[in-house]
Amino acid sequence: MMNERTCQQRHILVVDDEPLVRQTVQMLLQDDGYVVDEAESGPQALAMFEPGKFDMIFTDYFMPDMKGDQLAAAIKRRSPKQAVVMLTAFPEKFQSSACPLGGIDSFICKPFELETLRSAIARFAPV
Repeated sequence: MMNERTCQQRHILVVDDEPLVRQTVQMLLQDDGYVVDEAESGPQALAMFEPGKFDMIFTDYFMPDMKGDQLAAAIKRRSPKQAVVMLTAFPEKFQSSACPLGGIDSFICKPFELETLRSAIARFAPV
């Protein structure tokens, strides 16, 4: 288990149009002591985003209005070092060279386990 001090310093944004996914990720990470905000769309996430505000962003790919890679690209234009990890049920589609996605630091396959989220946070948003 992570120590409380480390978790309290991490602020995470979860972006997914599926309320159950957003709420599940939020609940899991809040139980670990993280501060978690959620957005139901790319435009909503961009409205919430400020450089330096979030240590990590988890986003879905398939969302109405703005796909996850479009959100990631817009975020990286504002803050090039911002960590963005995509949560997707189809990682193989995006991990091939035929369909590269700029702005995405890594992929996590749905369904996922809490330890996978923890590992991504440790890797891309270290203390």
